[in-house]
Amino acid sequence: MSRIEARRLFFVIATILLLTISVFPQAPLPSGCSYDLGFSPGGTSLEVVLKAINASKITLLVACYEFTDRDIAETIEAAAHRGVKVRIVADYKAAQQKYSQTRILKAVGIPIRLDDRYSIHHHKFMVIDSLSIETGSFNYTTAAIKHYAENALVLWNVKPLADEYTREFERLWGESE
Repeated sequence: MSRIEARRLFFVIATILLLTISVFPQAPLPSGCSYDLGFSPGGTSLEVVLKAINASKITLLVACYEFTDRDIAETIEAAAHRGVKVRIVADYKAAQQKYSQTRILKAVGIPIRLDDRYSIHHHKFMVIDSLSIETGSFNYTTAAIKHYAENALVLWNVKPLADEYTREFERLWGESE
């Protein structure tokens, strides 16, 4: 590569970086926010997810791809029984799997919609009481807990982020059946 070509490449990369920074400004996290973080295998992802579900008092919105873990399902069911308004949007194809917990939760009265608009509805997030979020690569599956390299992150008291995730959830809810 000539010196002129290298300078042009540098200019192009610098321009892209500057545009990216100006197009996607970073917003500071609200004061008073905190987090919990877990990794799997090893179980800490599961602990973080269960803590988030157990912390819900008013609402719990769940968007997920695969959902086969019984502990998570039982914790969501317990939240619904204590009065938390739970809604779930899940991937249509994954919900047809033998061990999917979506049928079980729907049978106990939890509103569930299945999204078939995409090759994979690959979301993995929860909105807790319109204030906090759980997100990460962690699928709500036993395999993710025991065999996969996964992460789960809960951001507590992040209302602006929770609002954005809620908008996405409502969009998914509206397009699903």
